[in-house]
Amino acid sequence: MDPTLPGKEVLISALLALISAQLVKAFIDTVTHQRLNFRIMVQTGGMPSSHSAFMASMATSCGLVEGFGSTQFAIALSLALIVMYDAAGVRRAAGKMAGILNKITEDFYMHYPALLPERLRELLGHTPIEVVVGALFGTAMACFVHSRLL
Repeated sequence: MDPTLPGKEVLISALLALISAQLVKAFIDTVTHQRLNFRIMVQTGGMPSSHSAFMASMATSCGLVEGFGSTQFAIALSLALIVMYDAAGVRRAAGKMAGILNKITEDFYMHYPALLPERLRELLGHTPIEVVVGALFGTAMACFVHSRLL
């Protein structure tokens, strides 16, 4: 490890995983909807989960740098699992609730569309498969970065 910037391997692999996952997400969205949508690059939700990719890459990199029995890896893995649980659980539930509230609001203001408030964002979280794919993507990215680039 480079003593001038300890942990750079962890940051490099995590950021590459995040950016790559967002690019893959944009590609999938472009193919699916047959139009280019740059906003998808900064939105939450979708396949694969870039949050999961980032966190899994960070944890895997910590394990590769410090050892899979280290305290640093244990902390990184714990944080990664919390973020992934949140993405598939709490944020997904909040997105479903936003959809219900949007429908109730539309029905309530049906005869007064000018008074209709701004819609709530519904795509906040991820399905469990999006989280798993993101985690696998991040793990693979960390392994690639450590084996090829560093």
